[in-house]
Amino acid sequence: MKQQNKQTQKVLAAIFCGPGEWEVLSLCSGTQGAVCRVLTKAEGPSGADTPLELVFHLPAGYPACLPGVSVGSERLTRAQCAAVKDKLLEQAQGFLPEPMVHQLVVWVQQNLRHLLAAPGSGAGPGTCPAASATEAEGPWMTLLHLDHMRAKTRYVRTVRQWASALGLTGRLMFMGRVILLLLQGHRDRVKEYLVLQKTSKVDVDSSGKKCRERMASVLWEARAQPGHARFLAFEVKEFSSLDELRKEFETAGLEALFPECVLGLVK
Repeated sequence: MKQQNKQTQKVLAAIFCGPGEWEVLSLCSGTQGAVCRVLTKAEGPSGADTPLELVFHLPAGYPACLPGVSVGSERLTRAQCAAVKDKLLEQAQGFLPEPMVHQLVVWVQQNLRHLLAAPGSGAGPGTCPAASATEAEGPWMTLLHLDHMRAKTRYVRTVRQWASALGLTGRLMFMGRVILLLLQGHRDRVKEYLVLQKTSKVDVDSSGKKCRERMASVLWEARAQPGHARFLAFEVKEFSSLDELRKEFETAGLEALFPECVLGLVK
């Protein structure tokens, strides 16, 4: 199955060969599947092209078992993205046990307009989808402590890729041996990131073998408040002193978190 999974990725890379159209976010390894992203467009209810970001988790047993699917779009509400995801998973049942990622992408390209125009989809023909109540209140924020990074370059590159694929912004911060990851974005996307963090082989162990991050912990999470910064991008920052790191938290409007969550890590 693992070999078939890799072959599937090669075929998909050849099909989705446009600039930035296809990206492997996490490689298949052992019993761990692969995570891939497809950027495409489909005609929306108004007739205009709607950009879609489709993330597929291909388990080790794929295509004998269903892939996981995540749908995102800057022009769709969370409810609409959830409706599209549900329909894709429904369609996927009919393709088992054959490879189906390409078929699912083609299906959503052909049917998005009709799907969003259907009752209960969150928007009728020609309407402009409104932000959900939780979106209007502010993005979700999560602060993680990463215990270590043996393969730092690879680890950082993977974190960047995941954040980009999930539309998350924030900061990956290093200060001595302290590693902090601050994520900001839709709560569901932050949750998806946490699943990737816990289940993917992002680092190497003391013998150099790829391994999962088992020591990552959530220090704090909450919806962003008016005094919290809205990050425009995901950045990696190195700090040479505790005072520099403290100022970064102050700039983000998170100064109260510093003594509560961070100081204990450096003592």
